[in-house]
Amino acid sequence: MADEERIKITAEEARGGETPHVTRYVLGISLALVVVIFAVLLIFFQR
Repeated sequence: MADEERIKITAEEARGGETPHVTRYVLGISLALVVVIFAVLLIFFQR
């Protein structure tokens, strides 16, 4: 076991490719939509 070399690879190589940053946009837009919808519902049902 002492003779084994450690294999060093980057995170991108381990993932097998690039990961787009679409997830952060989807989460941000979804959060904004939920806040707007809840605000509209709050205003609508308080009458």
